[in-house]
Amino acid sequence: MLLRLFLLFTIIPLAELWLLLWFSSLTSPTVTFGLVVVTGILGAWLARKQGSQAWKKIQQNMVQGQPPTGVLLDGLMILIAGAFLITPGIMTDLVGFSLLIPAFRELLKVRVGEWVKHRAMMQVQAQSSFQSGSGGFQDFTQPGPSVKEEDIIDVEFVRKESSESD
Repeated sequence: MLLRLFLLFTIIPLAELWLLLWFSSLTSPTVTFGLVVVTGILGAWLARKQGSQAWKKIQQNMVQGQPPTGVLLDGLMILIAGAFLITPGIMTDLVGFSLLIPAFRELLKVRVGEWVKHRAMMQVQAQSSFQSGSGGFQDFTQPGPSVKEEDIIDVEFVRKESSESD
């Protein structure tokens, strides 16, 4: 994990710097600087606009009593897009702008969902093979140990309203 983080924070900035220098050699330093500034401003504006739309959808889903899971993922991806877009660089701008495209976000949600399900299944298989020693799935459909009647406690309660003088 530490190696991955090291590579993430060294390789990507070096690649971004190389791309910016390469682009600058093709055009001019002024054009490259302008590109970085314009994509930062445009990206921040787009991320803010789409983020506020996602926030309104989250609130609407909550008012309607629906879980806002898909909209929350959209909001997270828009937040990540905004972070990428205010970071100077060509690769981060491409990733940031692609995350602002709703169709790309939907595709990414499907892919990430499949990846999470696959990882969860692997985790369940690993845990069940560890617990049972058989390497297969554990049967959770069988009833657990029965509860004895003497273990059940029947309780009634009355809520005491606090008075203002307390």
